[in-house]
Amino acid sequence: MSDDPTESDPQRSTVSAFPVRPRLLVVDDEPLILEGLERLLTSRDYDVVTANGGCDALIAIGKQQFDAILLDLGMPDLNGNEVLRFVADRSADTPVIVVSGDSTIDAAIRALRGGAADFVRKPYEPEELLRRLDNTLARRRLEKENNHILQRLQQSEKWHRFLVNSSPDFIYTLDCEGRFTFVNDRVESLLGYRREELLGQHYSLVIHEDDLVRAEHIFNERRAGDRNARNIEIRLKCNPGMRRPRLMNGRCKCVELTATGMYDEEAGPFERRFIGSYGVAKDITERKQAEETVHYQAYHDLLTGLPNRALFRDHLGLMLAQAKRNQKPLAVLSLDLDHFKVINDSLGHTIGDELLLAVGARLRQCLREGDTLARLGGDEFAVLLPTLVSRSDVEHICRKVIQVLSKPVYVKGHEIYISVSIGACVSPDDGDMIDSLIRQAEIAMYQAKSHGRSRLQFWEPGMQAPYSERMQIEADLRRALARNEFVLFYQPQVDTVSGEVRGFEALLRWWHPQRGLLTPADFIPVAEESGVIVPIGDWVLREASAQLAEWRKADLPAMRLSVNISARQLESPDFVDSVMRAVQVYALDGRQLELEITESLLMRDFEANAIKLGRLSAAGIRLAIDDFGTGYSSFKYLSRFPIHTLKIDQSFVQDLDREENLSIVNAMIAMGRGMNLTVIAEGVETESQLARLQQMQCHEIQGHYCSPPLSGHAATVMLGQHGPGFAHGVQRAAS
Repeated sequence: MSDDPTESDPQRSTVSAFPVRPRLLVVDDEPLILEGLERLLTSRDYDVVTANGGCDALIAIGKQQFDAILLDLGMPDLNGNEVLRFVADRSADTPVIVVSGDSTIDAAIRALRGGAADFVRKPYEPEELLRRLDNTLARRRLEKENNHILQRLQQSEKWHRFLVNSSPDFIYTLDCEGRFTFVNDRVESLLGYRREELLGQHYSLVIHEDDLVRAEHIFNERRAGDRNARNIEIRLKCNPGMRRPRLMNGRCKCVELTATGMYDEEAGPFERRFIGSYGVAKDITERKQAEETVHYQAYHDLLTGLPNRALFRDHLGLMLAQAKRNQKPLAVLSLDLDHFKVINDSLGHTIGDELLLAVGARLRQCLREGDTLARLGGDEFAVLLPTLVSRSDVEHICRKVIQVLSKPVYVKGHEIYISVSIGACVSPDDGDMIDSLIRQAEIAMYQAKSHGRSRLQFWEPGMQAPYSERMQIEADLRRALARNEFVLFYQPQVDTVSGEVRGFEALLRWWHPQRGLLTPADFIPVAEESGVIVPIGDWVLREASAQLAEWRKADLPAMRLSVNISARQLESPDFVDSVMRAVQVYALDGRQLELEITESLLMRDFEANAIKLGRLSAAGIRLAIDDFGTGYSSFKYLSRFPIHTLKIDQSFVQDLDREENLSIVNAMIAMGRGMNLTVIAEGVETESQLARLQQMQCHEIQGHYCSPPLSGHAATVMLGQHGPGFAHGVQRAAS
């Protein structure tokens, strides 16, 4: 009897092939992700070791063995692909699951070919990650079990049969003429053939027709040892009579084949006689499915299933080459649904998605068989029209599209009416560069929207200029902060009774290196649309806070300073923190800082804004409603916010001679005073306007009558010379 207890107890050998608590190495350079993964895996009784980057991972792998590795790809010190190569060289049997935010097809395929056992995209569902990890560990257990049994093959033929027939891989032998002499039991679950159906049959019976030439070299492999064929991908046909096959495409399986030649061992050293070949086929169907899924997602819109921008560009490139050969024009259309945002905001994104699906289906009905329809993002579609005869073909198709989309769409009980604006450019008349044609069609589409919507607009060269200027402004804006090109000016806010300056409004200006001093009207719309307004707004907060701190250090009178807040700033998740950070860094009294926000901006996300502004008010920071009277003007809603100041829009103040405007301003001031709010009139330019506002008991005024916006230095000098009680001489001092 053997002394080895596992020899008589196969189950015990299986258990010992894997530790009680699998040890995992989690590699990621993001501390929050690393911490979250550690908590998740520890809660499932895994023994978790973490590495904060690729270098730490190599050290950990060098010190101990792991049952699996969860690996991020994009790390600054040593990327995941280099760690993969290290694992392949040192710990080839340790499976690696790549968990990466890089969703490109190249990243996934490179990782899988580099030896990764699986590829999980961030963000992921925890249960899906755990399931993939369990499957990977289960496969590793099987591999360890197989390796353990392989070591015992020399001791027992019984164990040899057990290994071969329970292997997850298809194992076979062929005679020298290519006929099967042995197949293991795996062939039945893999290909649907019983063993006896294949024995004596030529290997070509199970080879996909397109792979027969390549298979001839692999299945007739005569080399042995290190020179034999390894890990060759090939497709095997399934038994056509197999019921409900679990197949990649219903007809075949993709395998990775390793084959080696077999020789008669009883022949002499100089008489080696070839007797056939031995092969192992590993099923990689799931991996190929994953690669195909990644490839599909990289080139298709997941909502509609239509080609995305990348695939549309590929199609356009092919059609341009074909159009040159055939000397026929093609057209690129850019289609954008009119007022789609209103539908999304009022009915919800679920209804919006259903509407996009319906639009995609209707657009397909309007196009020819060879046309390409793509969704580029949001509510923007693109169409490629090859093999045109003339521009009239484009007009005909676009008329059909506009007509079809004008009919109501019924989505979950809602009757929705939509229209579409279309921009078109034709090659070769409008050029033959892929990106230029797409961009020109988009510019033409924007032109169609500006001219009334629900129409077709062909590209014309003159359309490029305003968009080129906008792009230049955006590029300059992104560099302006780094180059310190922004500056704040300060306009006094004056008490109408005492004449004292109660505060200043900080006004942003841009010293453009070529265009000189620009006002917000010249660049704020571009900054809002591009998102650059958020870092600019943070800079304004810091600069205004620094100015308050400078006045305090100079022992000047304490002033209230108002700062305008943009929509993007208020919607930013860290808006409250950025304001509090500016107050704390400069040790300000929160009551000195006042945030100016428009009515319409407050109402965009009522509940969320009420919470944010409530937190700031609790810290003493003041809130002013800017341009009052031009938005909702609803005291019922505004009473829900911690408001301290109402600023009457200058459009009312500058036309106080009209009885209607006079009544409106009088009512605003009366209601503001009734709610114990400070009321400031903007845009005061004449003594007559001041007199009327004093008569209506408006608290404060702001405008060129008192002073134009002052530089920081001029405002500081003014405060030092006059203190807070100088307002009736402000205009003279500013001049």
